[in-house]
Amino acid sequence: MPQIDSTTIIIAFIVTLIAHISAKYVLRYLNRYIRGVPMIIIAIVITLILLLIIQLDYATYYANAKPVFDRLLGYSTVLLAVPLAGMDFKGLPVKKLSIIVVLASLVGAIVPMSLSYLFALNMDTILAFATRSVTTPVGLSVAQIIEAPLVMANLIIIVSGILGAGMCRILFRNIKDERAQGLALGLVAHAIGTVEAWTISPTAGRYAAFGLAINGLVTAVWLPMAVLWWLG
Repeated sequence: MPQIDSTTIIIAFIVTLIAHISAKYVLRYLNRYIRGVPMIIIAIVITLILLLIIQLDYATYYANAKPVFDRLLGYSTVLLAVPLAGMDFKGLPVKKLSIIVVLASLVGAIVPMSLSYLFALNMDTILAFATRSVTTPVGLSVAQIIEAPLVMANLIIIVSGILGAGMCRILFRNIKDERAQGLALGLVAHAIGTVEAWTISPTAGRYAAFGLAINGLVTAVWLPMAVLWWLG
């Protein structure tokens, strides 16, 4: 077990902060030549480079950074209420939007679980894939209730977010409505997708935050009850 101490926690926090701030400027430079690279990927690469430079092994970095950023991630999820408060709901098709969110919640959980079952994966993996469609704090809370492996659930959520954010520029080539782009990113790629949506526009960012928050709320209500009923 890597040693955890206050000095290493501070170093890990500073490394992560520098990596994410630097990623913004690196992305701005890369966009001159190539578009569609998610900022989170750049931040991960910069983080690894910084760890190599200061000779801090990843296991120690992860053990010291995880408690801090797990807590901050929970706070940031609550703070999504800020962009939601700034949204203009006038003329918004609430009924249609509600149907979209409910369908996204159902499909986001049922399809991965069904594919896991068809590929004859074990029950722990099937349950972990049930959390795929929601952001990390919500997904891990649901995983605890349905007794899914937390590490696997966390990995599935993060990888799906990275894939969604990475592919969005290609998929959005024929979609010009920033509200649709943002909502899709929030529903499919959760927190990472919401960050990517803000790089598109404030409108896309607000709708991504809406999709992430409402989808998380809906999924957190029905999914644990449905899975526990299914398990008997």
